[in-house]
Amino acid sequence: METPNFQDLHWLLDIIQSTDIGIVVIDKNFNIEIFNRFMQVHSDIGPEDAIETSIFDLFPYLEDDWFKRRVNTVFELGISVYTTWEQRDNVFDFPLKLPIHYETQMMYQNTTFIPLRSAADAVEKVGIVVYDVTDNAVNRGKLESAKDELLRLSRTDKLTTLWNRGYWEERMIDEFKRNQRSAHQTALVMFDIDHFKNINDTYGHQVGDDAIRMVAKLFLENSRDVDICGRYGGEEFVVLLPETDTEGAKIYSERLRKTIEETIVRSQGESVNFTISLGIAVLDEQTKLPTDWIVNADKALYKSKQSGRNQTHVFEG
Repeated sequence: METPNFQDLHWLLDIIQSTDIGIVVIDKNFNIEIFNRFMQVHSDIGPEDAIETSIFDLFPYLEDDWFKRRVNTVFELGISVYTTWEQRDNVFDFPLKLPIHYETQMMYQNTTFIPLRSAADAVEKVGIVVYDVTDNAVNRGKLESAKDELLRLSRTDKLTTLWNRGYWEERMIDEFKRNQRSAHQTALVMFDIDHFKNINDTYGHQVGDDAIRMVAKLFLENSRDVDICGRYGGEEFVVLLPETDTEGAKIYSERLRKTIEETIVRSQGESVNFTISLGIAVLDEQTKLPTDWIVNADKALYKSKQSGRNQTHVFEG
């Protein structure tokens, strides 16, 4: 192979400088030997400040085990090391020149650490090649966000943003199975709005919807993060209370009942107050199926209604 002449090297340098990727070459002491125009533009560091300077002086944040380990691996093993933005957002913290086009202010990067060998086949330098993959990363992020949003919408009730019946029942089955493997008690509370049909008939469906929204809001405010709250249908709601015994479920239910009783819903020029009735079923050894659990809570709710409404009853078998 012919020895490259000056013109060949000049062309090679032109390519290195004009390419739309970052190129840095460092020696075993981490001193910079090549720092192309891409790197200069995005770091705002000129070649006179970069060449023959420690890369750690220019970018102090690189002086960590992660970066050193990758460079040393290339020197010691003579193999390339590749890092994607999914593993680490970037190697060099470069702000975007036109951030208005993105939802991020920083450049996402894929980076390759390449062994550069001498004529004797010894690794004397390491080349660091930086690819700007912000477009791909942002678009992937948007796609994942869209998928997450679609999943959330498929699981939630549109009117209240509570879990819908289908997803809530999946969570209930999971909780039922988990409870079978532990000695901890879990309570299920079912409740509905008393005389809800009268609210719709008297004030209209818009007021009825606002009443349901208010109940959902107070429902969430009175529940823990671990509680699994759902709209079961119409004016009926359900909640799973993990790690909760009968007494704890009664305290929770009465607090929620009193809060709603004391609340006035103002909608369409009307002021409406109402109550709820609640039924509790604590999961025990006699409950053989998840559907039995719901039936038991529903029976307790029915007893509250039979007894005059605006109260809580516990299923007793």
